[in-house]
Amino acid sequence: MTTTATFTEERVQVAGAEMQVLKGGSGSPLLVLHDEMGQPGWLQIHEELAKNYTVYAPSLPGFGVTDRLDWVMNVRDMATWTLWAMEDMGLSNVNVLGFSLGGWIAAEMATQNPQMFRKMALAGPAGILPPTGEILDMFLMVSREFISAGFHDPSSTAAFQQVCPDEPSPEQVESWETAREEACRLTWRPYMHDRSLPYRLGRLKDLPSLIVWGRNDEVVPPSAGEVYNNSIAGSRLVTLENCGHRSDVEKPAELVGLLREFFG
Repeated sequence: MTTTATFTEERVQVAGAEMQVLKGGSGSPLLVLHDEMGQPGWLQIHEELAKNYTVYAPSLPGFGVTDRLDWVMNVRDMATWTLWAMEDMGLSNVNVLGFSLGGWIAAEMATQNPQMFRKMALAGPAGILPPTGEILDMFLMVSREFISAGFHDPSSTAAFQQVCPDEPSPEQVESWETAREEACRLTWRPYMHDRSLPYRLGRLKDLPSLIVWGRNDEVVPPSAGEVYNNSIAGSRLVTLENCGHRSDVEKPAELVGLLREFFG
């Protein structure tokens, strides 16, 4: 479902760029980082989390209307920029939630500055080479096909048309293609992973971490979740049944329940 009048869209000048950020709710800050297809808008999951937290959902550089930065050439660069942006916004000791590419960025941010975060939740994060299966190549298909592949059962997902309409507007198509171009710049070689990441995640032994995976994820295989879980001491891995890669849209109620319990 789409929600209205419960959030604001702001343009803020941070870390050398003008960033678009959706903001809503009240309480302790929760940073939500989007996936490789860009900011999906204010979804049901944002609305539910905003009942307990002040949700910040930015469009990262090169995605949506946020300025692209030529010096941001890979995911580690993006993580460095996002930490800088958080500092400029006066955010610290925050909870962070990242989806897919956003989960990878969150993990990279945490390895650089774990003290910035209170707790970290990752939903189907990229960044790890799965020991079993392969990460789906988003550049071998059109945007709608890739988004659809992120769902176990699109036909029974109420909000599927919101994120992947049968007849997307020209603006939506342009946003998808802009996101794909930026994702290519950041993650092409090697594709959607960094072999050093599992080792650097060892630094997060004192950061409470929740990892959520859809049992039927065909974009990033669940075996990558096991590597994440084994690499972060004390982390917890939860598997959602009958769920693909887009748990934020396909299983929002279950995911929100887990996040509320975890963030506290």
